[in-house]
Amino acid sequence: MARIAHLPARAVLSVSGADRVSFLQGLVSNDMTAVAPGHAVWTAFLSPQGKWLADFFVFADPEGTRLLLDCDAGQTDMLRQRLSRFRLRAQAEIGETGYAVHAAWGGDATMPEGYPAAPDPRLPQAGWRFLLGHPSPTAHADDVDYDRHRLALGLPDGARDCESDRTLLLEANFDQLNGISWTKGCYMGQELTARTRYRGLVRRHLLPVAAQRELPPPGTPVLSGTATVGEMRSSRDGAGMAMIRNEHIHDTGLTAAGHAISVQVPPWFSLPAKAE
Repeated sequence: MARIAHLPARAVLSVSGADRVSFLQGLVSNDMTAVAPGHAVWTAFLSPQGKWLADFFVFADPEGTRLLLDCDAGQTDMLRQRLSRFRLRAQAEIGETGYAVHAAWGGDATMPEGYPAAPDPRLPQAGWRFLLGHPSPTAHADDVDYDRHRLALGLPDGARDCESDRTLLLEANFDQLNGISWTKGCYMGQELTARTRYRGLVRRHLLPVAAQRELPPPGTPVLSGTATVGEMRSSRDGAGMAMIRNEHIHDTGLTAAGHAISVQVPPWFSLPAKAE
C-alpha cells in the first residue's frame, strides 16, 4: 500500500491564457509541449547567466485551460514577479491557486479523479504527485516521511539543496533526473547549460550522504583530511545531501563538523564523460 503525504511547504501557481505553453517554453529548461494529463514535467527557471533560481513540476489542468506549477511555497512571490516580467505581449496570466500538493510512494496508489496527478518524472521510485483542493484526509504519512524518502533516492529539494544564482543544473543532476530537454531549442540560461554539458565543465555534484548521527547544517564544509572538498546541503537525521567535488566522491574518511560521513552514490548517477 502506498504512503500518501500532504506537502505543506509546496504551493501551486497557474499559468493561463492562449500562449501559456509558448510563454513558459522560452523560459524554462524542459519541454512544455510534453505536459499533458497524467504526464508532469520537472523543470528549472534560470538566470540569464544560466544559474538556478527555482525549479518546479508542471501539470496540465484537467480542464485544459491552465498549466499548474507545483513549486516551493517560499518562492511563489519571486516566481510570479520574475515570470511576469517576460509576458510582454504574450497572452499569459500568472496567478495563485488553492491546490494542496501531495506525494504518494512505496506501492500502488489510486489517484483522485478530476484532479491533476502524474508519476514523479524524475525517477520511477519517486512515486506520484497529485494536487487536491485541500489536504487529503486519507494521508497517512507526512512531509517528514516524504523528506526521508527523497533523501534516500538522492533527489534535490529546491532552495534547500541549490543556491540561488550559483548552482548549475548539471551540478544538481537535472540532466540525470529528466529536468532538461536538449532538443527543445532556446530558453533563458540555455547557453551556459549546453556549454557545461558539451565541454565537460561540471566539477562537482549534489549527492546523498550518510552518517551515524544527525548531520550538520547546510553550509558546513565537507573535508577529506584537511582539504575542503564539498559542502553540506539539506539533511534529516543521518541522511542528507552534499555538493561534492567529483574527484572526492569515492573518498573514504570524509568528515563534516568533525564526524565521519560517506557518499551514497545512487544507482541512477554517473559522472559525465570528460571533454575531449
